[in-house]
Amino acid sequence: MPSESLRWETLEALKNSPKGKLKYSPDWLEKGEDILTGCVEVSSLSPLSGQILKRMSPRPLLKTRSLSSCVRDTSPEILEDLAAGASFSQTSPRQIASPTSPPPVSIHAEDDEQKAEEIKEDSVVSPVASSPPAISVLSPRATQMAGCIRMCEQKHKAKAKAELSLRQEQQERLVVTAANCESEQLKRYEELMELKQRQEHQSMRDMMEKETQESLGRQEKLREEHRHRMKILNLRLREAEQQRLREAELERQRQVEGRERHRAINAIQEEVLQLNQLLQPRPSTYTDPAFDHTPYITRGNQLCSQVSEVVPASADFLSVEDLTVAERALQEMRSLVRNLQDEVAQAAERKRKEQEEEEEKKKRHEELKALQEEQKKTAARSAKEKAKKEGLQTGADESTLKWYNVLQDSSSQCAQAFDELSKAKDTQTKKLKMELQKAAATPVSQIANISGAPLKEAFEKIDKLLSCRPVTSAGKTVSASQHPQGLDFVSYKLAEKFVKQGEEEVASNHSAAFPIAAVASGIWELHPKIGELILAHLHKKCPYAVPHYPPMGRGTSVEDYQRILGYRVDDSKVEGQDSFLKRMSGMIRLYAAIIQMRWPYTGKQGPHPHGLNHGWRWLAQILNMEPLADITATILFDFLEVCGNALMKQYRGQFWKLVLLIYEEYFPRIEAVTSTGQMGSVTRLKQFLETSLRTKQIPVPKSELGSAFFRS
Repeated sequence: MPSESLRWETLEALKNSPKGKLKYSPDWLEKGEDILTGCVEVSSLSPLSGQILKRMSPRPLLKTRSLSSCVRDTSPEILEDLAAGASFSQTSPRQIASPTSPPPVSIHAEDDEQKAEEIKEDSVVSPVASSPPAISVLSPRATQMAGCIRMCEQKHKAKAKAELSLRQEQQERLVVTAANCESEQLKRYEELMELKQRQEHQSMRDMMEKETQESLGRQEKLREEHRHRMKILNLRLREAEQQRLREAELERQRQVEGRERHRAINAIQEEVLQLNQLLQPRPSTYTDPAFDHTPYITRGNQLCSQVSEVVPASADFLSVEDLTVAERALQEMRSLVRNLQDEVAQAAERKRKEQEEEEEKKKRHEELKALQEEQKKTAARSAKEKAKKEGLQTGADESTLKWYNVLQDSSSQCAQAFDELSKAKDTQTKKLKMELQKAAATPVSQIANISGAPLKEAFEKIDKLLSCRPVTSAGKTVSASQHPQGLDFVSYKLAEKFVKQGEEEVASNHSAAFPIAAVASGIWELHPKIGELILAHLHKKCPYAVPHYPPMGRGTSVEDYQRILGYRVDDSKVEGQDSFLKRMSGMIRLYAAIIQMRWPYTGKQGPHPHGLNHGWRWLAQILNMEPLADITATILFDFLEVCGNALMKQYRGQFWKLVLLIYEEYFPRIEAVTSTGQMGSVTRLKQFLETSLRTKQIPVPKSELGSAFFRS
C-alpha cells in the first residue's frame, strides 16, 4: 500500500533527522551538559514549503504571514498548538521534513516538477513573489502524519526522559554508594595508617624506654660495683688499721704485763731473800743447841738460786710460767720458814718443859692454855674454810633476776599483743597467720654455712618482713602490715625460731652456730625488740644462759619444776639426761656465738647490741654460783670453746686470771659434786683448761666465719 510505504519513508526520515541521530553520552552529567541539548533547536521550513502547501491544500493560505516568517517568529509553543489543532487525513502522501533533513521523496515526480515550474512562473509574474507565502492549513493526511510524528516524538521524549531520570537516579545512587564506600575505605585506610603510626611510635618508645632502662641498669651496676669496691677498700683499710691498733695494744699490754711480772718477781725475790735470812741460826736463850739448821739453810739457798735463775733468763720477757715458778718457790720458802719456826718452837717448848719440871701445875696450866689457843685457831680455820665454801651463791644475784623478769614480762606482753590474731576463727585470718608464720620461719631454716650470698638473702627477707614490706614465701606475697597485730606476731615467732634453731640445729651440728648468730646479731642491731625476745625465749628454755638456777617453789609439781629447769616433759615422761644436755649445749653455743658476731653488711659502727661484756658477766656469774652436777661442766666447756678466743683477745691478762681461778678453785668444786658416771663432761673441761693454761692460747673455733665467707 502507498500509505505503508510512506510510513516507512517517514520513519526513515525521522531516523535521519538530528533528533533521530541524537547520541547519549555517559559522562554528560560530569561535563554539565543537558542530554536534550540537541533537541531544543527551533525547526524551520524552506521557502518553497509555502508554495507546495498552497497547491496541495484546497483552502486558501493565510496571507497575513509567510510560513517561513511564521516559523521563524513563532515560539515552539505556538508551533505545537498549530500542529495539534490541525486534523490530518490518513490518505495524505505528504510529510514535513525537518529543516536539516533532505526533502521527502515524492512518488509523483512529474506532478512535483510541474508544481515547481508553476511556482517559478508565479514568482516571475507576481510582484509579490519574493515574499514568503502565508501558512495554509495542511491536508488531513499531512496533518495526521504530523500529529503522529509529534506524538511519536513526545512519546519517545517522555520515554527518554523517564529512562534518563531512572538512569540518573541509578547513577546518583551508584555515585552515592561508591562515595560512601570510598569514604568508608578512606576512613579504614586512615585508621590503618593511624594504627601503624601509633604502633611504630609505641615500638619506638618501648625501644627507647628499654634502652634507657638498660642504660640506667648499667649505670646502677657500675655505681654498685664502685660502691662495693670502695666498701671493700675501706673495709680492708679499716681492718688493717684495727689490726695495727690491736697489735700496738697487744704490744703495750705485753709490755705492761711484763713490767708487772718483773715487779712481782722482784718482790718475790726480795721476800725469798728475807725469808732465807730467817733460816740462819741465831743465838737465843730458848734455842736448842742440838737443833740442826743445815737442811733448812741448804733448801733455802736452792730456792734463792732457783728464783735468781728465773729473773736473768727472762729479762726481756717474763712469761706466766716463770712467774708461777717464782711464786711456787716463794710458797715453798714460806713453808720452810714456817716449819723451821715450828721446830724451833717445839725445841723451845721442850727446853721449857725441862726447865720447869718443878712447876708442873703451872706447866699444865700453860699447856692447857696452849691447847685452847690451838683449838681456837683450828676452829677459826674451820669456820673460815666453811665460810669460804658457803660464800658461793645458789642462784643469780638480784640485778640478774630483775633483768630476767623484765625480759619475761616483755615477752608475755608481746604474746598478749597478738592474742586476737592467734585465736582468730575466720578462715581468712587463719590463712594470713599461717602465711606470716611461714614467712618468718622459712628464712631462718634456710640459714647455713655454705656461702655469704644465701646468708645475705635470708637476712634481707627477715629485714623486709620486720620492716612491713611485702615478701614472697612459698609463691605467695605477704606483709606484716596486712593485720594490725602482724608485726608483733612475726617478731615473736621469729625470735622463737632463732632459739629453736639453737636447740635443734646447733645441738646436732655445732658449725651452724656462727651463721645463725651472724643473722641474729644483724637483725638484733636493726630491730632491738627482736634481741629482747630472743633473750626471753633463750632464758625460758635454757635458764643456765642467764645464768639462773630456779628454786622449786611451794605448790610446784615435780614435772612443772623440771620444765622450769629446761627439761622436756611429755605425758609425765621426762627426757633423758643426754638429750637434755645436748639441747642446753646447742643453746649455750648459739648464745656464745651471738655475743661475738657482727653482721658485716650494716652501716652502723656503734657497739654490739649484746657484746662480749655480757659474756664476761655470764662467766663471772657462773663462777659465783655453786656448780651443778653435769650441767655446769657442760655449759662451761661449750661457752669457753666457742667464745674463749674472743674473750682472750678482749680481756687478755684478766681472762687468764679467771681461767686459772676456774682450774685451781672452781674445778675442784665441780669434781666434788660430780658422780662417777658423769665424768665425761668434767674430763673434757679439765683437758681444755690444762691445754689452754699450758699453751697460753685458746684456738679459734673451726666454724667461725671470716671475711672471705661473706664475700663468697
